[in-house]
Amino acid sequence: MAEKPEKIIFYTETDEVEFYVIEQTRINDVNYILVADSMEDEAEALILKETVNEEDAADVIYSEIEDEEELKAISKVFSEILDDIDIEM
Repeated sequence: MAEKPEKIIFYTETDEVEFYVIEQTRINDVNYILVADSMEDEAEALILKETVNEEDAADVIYSEIEDEEELKAISKVFSEILDDIDIEM
């Protein structure tokens, strides 16, 4: 039986959003996670980059990758790690 993905709750300024953590990786001392809104075949997925909150170093912030080249490179890494999952941009 396949291991069930961990659920994580993200807090925005106005809401809570739940995602399934599909995979995570660390590249050049930066953590990235691939999350999806469901476990269905056509789920919406995001690759999020971990940064440290400048106001509170104990807090971690996950944000979408804004740099297109970085996003392409990290997407390729996740595609290689998860050869059974198709990542479309």
